[in-house]
Amino acid sequence: MRKKSLFLQGIITFNKEKMNQHHPSFLDNIPPVVKNLLIINVLFFLATFVFEQALNINLDEYLGLHFFRSRDFKIWQLVSYMFMHGSFTHLFFNMFALYMFGSVLEYTWGSKRFLIFYFITGIGAGLVQELVCAIRLYPLLSQLTPEAVELIKNEGRDVLLSGKNYANSVMGDFNLIYNTITVGASGSIFGLLLAFGMLFPNQPLYFMFIPVPIKAKYFVIGYAILELLLGVGNFQSDNVAHFAHLGGMFFGYFLIRKWKRDANNHQLFG
Repeated sequence: MRKKSLFLQGIITFNKEKMNQHHPSFLDNIPPVVKNLLIINVLFFLATFVFEQALNINLDEYLGLHFFRSRDFKIWQLVSYMFMHGSFTHLFFNMFALYMFGSVLEYTWGSKRFLIFYFITGIGAGLVQELVCAIRLYPLLSQLTPEAVELIKNEGRDVLLSGKNYANSVMGDFNLIYNTITVGASGSIFGLLLAFGMLFPNQPLYFMFIPVPIKAKYFVIGYAILELLLGVGNFQSDNVAHFAHLGGMFFGYFLIRKWKRDANNHQLFG
């Protein structure tokens, strides 16, 4: 019995050593929420292409975030717009940032808290974008006739899809703000970027074409200022939702502050 036991123990030890020789794949090193978000975003991007080519259905029209006064706005778009992307480049850079910063944050916070943060910053970014659109729109209403407004509401989206816009500058601006659809995970990504800068402020970040590392806190502050300047100067004209990016940072900042305050209260009074 003793010899048999030693023999079986040797087999078990040998099998364990073989298992330990297994080299984890790239996906094995990604935490579960980040991994699933990457997969879902890629699947949505592929579905957008397939639906458009095979069925002539533009998923952006249903899942992208419309202005809340538009007849095409649906409440679920505040979530679904985060999984839609306008191009492969748009998808690639958002997913690369999700992998780089999101993996660190999920390992730090845990999966549940990371997922909550991701969706709150993404939804918050959408809400800020809606608010800024409303602020920009309503002053233009006084410069347009009711007939012109109805024309834009009914036909303006089709005009934009054709690659054109109204010759009248006020109608054109109103149409761009009212009928442009917001897509992309950038609001959540900028929230993650801010979180990384708050949790690891002195971590050096290295960027292509920049010969020296930049501390995370300075990079985040500089990026936020740049987004604000671009948002004020180029709202909608450069096809980038700068205020949505700032919205993700805004909601992320206050959520992290709340979590820190709750943790301190728990230590003092729990």
